[in-house]
Amino acid sequence: MRTRGVRAPTSVEEYFDRVPPQFRKVLGELRKTIRAAAPDAEELISYQMPAFRQDGMLVYYGAFRDHLSFFAGSARVLRQFSDATKPFEKGKGTLQFTPDRPLPSDLVRRIVRARVAENLARRSR
Repeated sequence: MRTRGVRAPTSVEEYFDRVPPQFRKVLGELRKTIRAAAPDAEELISYQMPAFRQDGMLVYYGAFRDHLSFFAGSARVLRQFSDATKPFEKGKGTLQFTPDRPLPSDLVRRIVRARVAENLARRSR
């Protein structure tokens, strides 16, 4: 969670320690889902939020004042899942959700796997 005047987190655990309790559980589930879909991905902090990288950046996620966000990192991949993502879209490449209305795990898995494939294809060229 971004806070003015506070040092940026240097680890995902430090980031989670700063997240309000009502968001922490949902972000933890999202993290597990991403990790399961991309078990070889490296987890890191980028742009002051948790992210996963495999053959390039895959996805980012974070907590904000009144919502959580999942950044798919690819407009093309989001277009593939446009029917399923429509209720959550709030900007180019950003899906917003709340603890009462989390992103479906199956949708997250499919997006992450598509991003892994997209990065691999780009690397292979």
